[in-house]
Amino acid sequence: MSDVSDANYEASSDGAVAANEVDIAVAAWHEEGRWNLALLPDAHDLPHIIDRLKSQQTNGGAIALLAIDEEFFMLIRVLGSHISMFLSDVTCALDYEVAAEFLELCDLDSPEEDDEPLPVGHLEILADLGVNSMEISALCDDAELFPDEQLEAIASRLGFADQFAELLEL
Repeated sequence: MSDVSDANYEASSDGAVAANEVDIAVAAWHEEGRWNLALLPDAHDLPHIIDRLKSQQTNGGAIALLAIDEEFFMLIRVLGSHISMFLSDVTCALDYEVAAEFLELCDLDSPEEDDEPLPVGHLEILADLGVNSMEISALCDDAELFPDEQLEAIASRLGFADQFAELLEL
């Protein structure tokens, strides 16, 4: 078994979701024809999350689905040596260190106070898996949805909604 799943099944059995009760940090990877999911220990530690995803050497790579403080979500995908990243709202970098770190890792400019809350990063991050940039943008634009619900919708489109809900006890 891999480093990610070993560490996280233990975490999931005691109910620990992430560093913060409202944060979500889930790794997903496709192996032997099915999706595997595991909790990640800290949604705010992007370098560690990337390292954990790199340890999942599967054909489809590995994906981190992260929701921070019911405000925004991030997707990180490692496929071989390629790392793709997506942030649902660039303006969150004004208030959240993890979002600012995301922009720094992606070499993107920091937002200004009057900038629109737009998604940034690799909009086609999941296109080869059936979730195109228009779908992700539509989820980001839906003011009715909280980040956990947006991630649930993405999990559903990717085909692991039940596992996602079960892991997070939703």
